[in-house]
Amino acid sequence: MKIVVVGGSGLIGSKTVARLQKAGHDVVTASPNSGVNTLTGEGLAEALRGSEVVVDAANSPSFADEDVMALFTTSGRNLIAAETEAGVRHHVALSVVGTARLQESGYFRGKQAQEDLIRAAGLPYTIVQATQFFEFLGGIASSAATDGTIHLPPAAIQPMSSDDVAAAVAEAAVASPVNGVIEIAGPERFRLDELVRRYLETRNDARAVVTDPAARYFGARLDDASLVPAAAARLGIIHFGDWLAASSGRA
Repeated sequence: MKIVVVGGSGLIGSKTVARLQKAGHDVVTASPNSGVNTLTGEGLAEALRGSEVVVDAANSPSFADEDVMALFTTSGRNLIAAETEAGVRHHVALSVVGTARLQESGYFRGKQAQEDLIRAAGLPYTIVQATQFFEFLGGIASSAATDGTIHLPPAAIQPMSSDDVAAAVAEAAVASPVNGVIEIAGPERFRLDELVRRYLETRNDARAVVTDPAARYFGARLDDASLVPAAAARLGIIHFGDWLAASSGRA
């Protein structure tokens, strides 16, 4: 099966490519580095020619509201048009658990616009909504830093390893379209402030994490339902403690 992975050189995309190649599929890694630009449309028609499945794992390099919206809407339209022309039979997109609940955030408004485009396109699709990746905890800390301290709410979060995310995306790519959403999450639930505090301690990062119920998450207010999946979510197998040990070189 020929599968095109947009954002195939990124964290999730590269791991998804490796899994699909190992399974024997003909995989095209589509990114600006390989001459495929979904913002301009450059290289799209050639990359998609003869493909059966397209996986969109691309993310915005900038979290500025206008940049995120421009990337997800412009790229989404270009990609859908190219897929329609090429006769692609399954569009798989990586999104985020809680997107519809986090619309105060410009980033999540962009993700919602991307999802809406997919649903309206008329192509068979699967949207894989993942909880936050362990690998992004440092980014969460940086985004919440003020004057040397990190302010985070004690909201529930159920993060997961990028390896588990890639496994789920690869599985969705070779399965039949669900024409809906699949939620995936890690096997454990935490409090966001406690999780980041634990992460920083293992990195010997002395910044204090201040528990602040009013603190925002990329511009959005959180409650205990904001970042966690429904009961039917598919759970990964990698636990946070094991990932911490491995990523710290202690495994």
